[in-house]
Amino acid sequence: MTLQTSTDTVGAGTTEAPPPGSLTPLGLFTVLLGASLSSIDFFIVNVALPSIERDLHASPATLEMVVAGYAVAYAVLLVLGGRLGDTFGRRRLFLWGVAAFGLTSLACGLAPGAWWLVGARVAQGAASALMLPQVLATIHATTRGERRAKAVALYGAMSGIGGLLGQALGGALVAADVLGTGWRAVFLINVPIAAAALLVGGRAVPDSRAERPARGDVLGTVLFAGALTALLLPLTEGRATGWPLWSVLLLVAAPLLGWAFGAVESRAERTGGSPLLPPSLLREPAVRKSLVLGLPIFLGFSGFMFGFAILLQQGLHYGALKAGLTVIPMGLTQIPASMLVPRLVRRWGSRAMPRAALVHATGLAVLGLTVLWTPWSALTPLALAPGLLLCGLGQGVQLALYYRVALAAVPAARAGAGSGLAATVQQSCLAAGVATLGSLFLALVPGSGMRDAFVIVLGVQLVGLLGLALLSLRLPRRLA
Repeated sequence: MTLQTSTDTVGAGTTEAPPPGSLTPLGLFTVLLGASLSSIDFFIVNVALPSIERDLHASPATLEMVVAGYAVAYAVLLVLGGRLGDTFGRRRLFLWGVAAFGLTSLACGLAPGAWWLVGARVAQGAASALMLPQVLATIHATTRGERRAKAVALYGAMSGIGGLLGQALGGALVAADVLGTGWRAVFLINVPIAAAALLVGGRAVPDSRAERPARGDVLGTVLFAGALTALLLPLTEGRATGWPLWSVLLLVAAPLLGWAFGAVESRAERTGGSPLLPPSLLREPAVRKSLVLGLPIFLGFSGFMFGFAILLQQGLHYGALKAGLTVIPMGLTQIPASMLVPRLVRRWGSRAMPRAALVHATGLAVLGLTVLWTPWSALTPLALAPGLLLCGLGQGVQLALYYRVALAAVPAARAGAGSGLAATVQQSCLAAGVATLGSLFLALVPGSGMRDAFVIVLGVQLVGLLGLALLSLRLPRRLA
């Protein structure tokens, strides 16, 4: 299997330079640290939202933007970040991204008002879009065989555990109130970590780039960004602001912008240009099926983490620390499950995905029944742990397996474009998960109560996982 996150288009004549120096364990640790920072910061604010609301007098719509603004900017610019890494060198773009992430984290931590924080979070998402694409691309260019399989499994583990660690770490930092910083510490902690990654990365991360980088696709990039923003922004803000006219107009514009993007990319491919995402790739039935796998995985993951944090703090009145530590059982099973993926693939191939989906669905059912039948006062972290352990076990395999399944369906010559598309699906679904499942949960609370609203959202997620299991059965059994 060939793996990278940049968008190399064969029709445009883009080829990969000969492999540079091998990625050392220290170099792998450094790029995975960058990947984990971007994942952690998507979720770290969840347990800090009540403190941000009190301190900055933020409205519910603004709080949702603090979470989703980061994800929208991340998703919109991710493919462009991969293309820039091809052109200017992946180590350079990784280091630029790390530096920008540290500076924007500082801006978040020093935010004097709610909308300053939203703007800084959008900039932080853009920094992540520079940093993250270089991680898988560097792994692809500097590892081979079993070392690559293990590195990709580690990447999958970090992308999943980052969400859990984010909420646990966020709760600990808010509760500790380090030097009176309160919620600001969840952002300020990134600054020294980014500085350390910069110092080590310049020496430990080998450089790589495309030998003949594809030409820029300015119009395609603008249309792609416009289509995603027009879809995700009203989904995020529409409910909280009462669905104003601008949100409806954007939703109407989203498919039109998507159609225009497809037309521009098709023309570029026909004329030998370098489309941002080659349309012919999406005409591959196996590619479309594999990418659809990301919908229930990532929509469910971000929606669950957002809703669960609110349930714990506003429903059960857990403190930030207790709420953050409650998700630890998911991590206890998710990490080893992710690391078992290479072995599971050798034994079951793509059939590892439906098995993982069923385990995850069982965990959601156990968690839902626990919340539904246990007296509110008895819903302790220990009572919630069995369902969370099963969720982590299934989720760990899903998150680590997603890229491998998606890229196994992509022709080897187009692995770069395929991985860029797979990463974009991931980040778009993370943003949409908060906007859809998170908004559904908040909309149901006034009429149904916190308990029933959470169980209903778990039921929606469970249906998605059953769909994932059925769809996975139609994938080729053998994975490259």
